[in-house]
Amino acid sequence: MRTDNAAYVARDLAHVWHPCTQMKDHEHVPLIPIRRGEGAWLEDFEGKRYLDAISSWWVNLFGHANPRINAAVRAQLERLEQVILAGFTHEPVIRLSEALTAVAPAGLTRCFYADNGSSAVEVAVKMSFHYWRNVGRGEKRRFITLSNSYHGETLGALAVGNVELYKDIYRPLLMDVITVPSPDCYERDNGESWAEHTRRKFAHMEAALERHAHESAAVILEPLVQCAGGMRMYDPVYLTLLRAACDRHQVHLIADEIAVGFGRTGTMFACEQAGIRPDLMCLSKGLTAGYLPLSAVLTTEPVYAAFYDEYVKLNAFLHSHSFTGNPLACSAALACLEIFRSDEVLERNRALSARLGERARTLQDHPHVAEVRQRGMIVAAELVRDKAARQPYPWQERRGLAIYRHALARGVLLRPVGNVVYFMPPYVVTPQEIDLMVEVAREGIELATCA
Repeated sequence: MRTDNAAYVARDLAHVWHPCTQMKDHEHVPLIPIRRGEGAWLEDFEGKRYLDAISSWWVNLFGHANPRINAAVRAQLERLEQVILAGFTHEPVIRLSEALTAVAPAGLTRCFYADNGSSAVEVAVKMSFHYWRNVGRGEKRRFITLSNSYHGETLGALAVGNVELYKDIYRPLLMDVITVPSPDCYERDNGESWAEHTRRKFAHMEAALERHAHESAAVILEPLVQCAGGMRMYDPVYLTLLRAACDRHQVHLIADEIAVGFGRTGTMFACEQAGIRPDLMCLSKGLTAGYLPLSAVLTTEPVYAAFYDEYVKLNAFLHSHSFTGNPLACSAALACLEIFRSDEVLERNRALSARLGERARTLQDHPHVAEVRQRGMIVAAELVRDKAARQPYPWQERRGLAIYRHALARGVLLRPVGNVVYFMPPYVVTPQEIDLMVEVAREGIELATCA
């Protein structure tokens, strides 16, 4: 049997339906079959290597085939692979819950598990709604969200998001939410600071809470960075103001830290940069360092207590997934947290993020780059047709796709979000690898904008 790339591609295209993909594109866009990974690199079946500049969709923190995480999963595999978490428990889920509540913002003491980020958002939305019902406030059933937000693609998560590309076609299936303008600092006025713009935009949220708090269960947002919305960023002061407003109006605050948690923004969790604690915090992606599907919703004792009652009251949170708290996934997450602790990852990342920002900011000089922005280990460059007017390229031109294809040819995995080129590398990336990914992005931008 042939073992080159073409053989695997032919077999794949006969049966596999890929995510977030117009499959017809693969008539002319190469599908890359990967044989193995090591560190920040992936390798195909013909031996070509690709620098994983996006952490394989933002999940891989400590490199592919990390020996320490491998060992933890292998050891757990010899003991227990899966057990029902209803009426049973196991050591990895107990240890992980202890570890998560120890590193999370103080007061988040309870962990409810699912198996992916969208499912975590579903849990948080249902939990908030159900909490208010249990405490006799059943009228609080709506959710407030930000424009340009993204929380996943199951129906509840899709409803509380606002990226039209994903949401519009399914709108007839979705619950109605209250959407307020994002504090996105790309839209700030000339001379306006990030903090000033963010404070000004918070007025929309305050107005929405004043008008709708009586019927609203929660506000949900991505702290500091709207990742799938084009890596748009805002100042931490928004979180400070929002926490106070939610307390004042008796509305839950749900922090979707799925993409921004576990060190991506420079702190373990993005909420820390505002010194706040959400009522519910959604985690996934980096939770297992990209090894296995797992997500968690962390919440407080008051929320937990609202469900703690006699069975006949029917107040229990009857939400479940077959693989809730899977032992193998929990063991990977525990190994991930141990690496954070023992290797002083956040401290080391400061040097890496400084290098990444320094190199990426040189892209700002390009005539078709309107802005280079950074929050920790996330850096994004916004491509525009007209820099002075910040006029975007039409999405139909797919300039980002041209950059993606060029980068693959040069051995780098970049996957722009529309016209936004971003870098979100694993934390094991070297300064030299950072230089390579930025240089390849520069070449791709030049190629994609020369016409």
